[in-house]
Amino acid sequence: MKFILSLLFMIIAALSYAQKEKPLNYRRFDERTLHFGFMLGFNTSDFTYYPKIDAYQQYGLISLNSKSTAGGQVGIVSTLKLGTPVVRLRFVPTLSFQERVLSYVFENPDPAATKDIFGEERVNSTNLDFPLMFQFRTLRLNNFATYLLAGGQYSLDLQSQQDASQSYIDPFIKIKKHDFQGQVGGGLEFFAPYFKFGIELKYSHGFFNSFIQDNTDVSRPIDKLYNKVWWISFIFEG
Repeated sequence: MKFILSLLFMIIAALSYAQKEKPLNYRRFDERTLHFGFMLGFNTSDFTYYPKIDAYQQYGLISLNSKSTAGGQVGIVSTLKLGTPVVRLRFVPTLSFQERVLSYVFENPDPAATKDIFGEERVNSTNLDFPLMFQFRTLRLNNFATYLLAGGQYSLDLQSQQDASQSYIDPFIKIKKHDFQGQVGGGLEFFAPYFKFGIELKYSHGFFNSFIQDNTDVSRPIDKLYNKVWWISFIFEG
């Protein structure tokens, strides 16, 4: 994915260089040190998952899979120029909505059974995300520019049930309320007469295990879970 994104940027940049010079929109944008805006977008969230090594012998787990599902996000954008137009610091406090689905297949303990036991557990999150990213942007080509991002974020899961009483009749997966993630990505920027519009793609992955083991039927076969998210955002700055 990183290679495809980089190749796309190079192709677009080459095409832009080949274009004839055009009148510049929003000429003074890069002269300002600080810019504000807003962001709207959608995401697909998932887990990097690790079942226990002896999950089959101990619990009859045949397979464990994590399914990604769609969510959305909205945020406030602050961009600080670090002495040069091509290096900036971007802070985007974000409210995001995410859902992940863990799918289980257990061996049926009934010797006469012809089918295994299937089950799913949905893990929902409403996060306050605080990403801090370095933005490395190309010089402006007419009314167009591209950039790469690298940084990290802290996430607070407002919907986390880490302190909730577990239901052993209808058990659920617990994940930690706090998480730290690394992020990489890139984007395209288009300058209109009075604002700048951007399309951005990012990938984030947790540094630490977010899983809480509480010895229920659905949690015992699992060793570790790490949050991972693909983000697509539409950014407007003035």
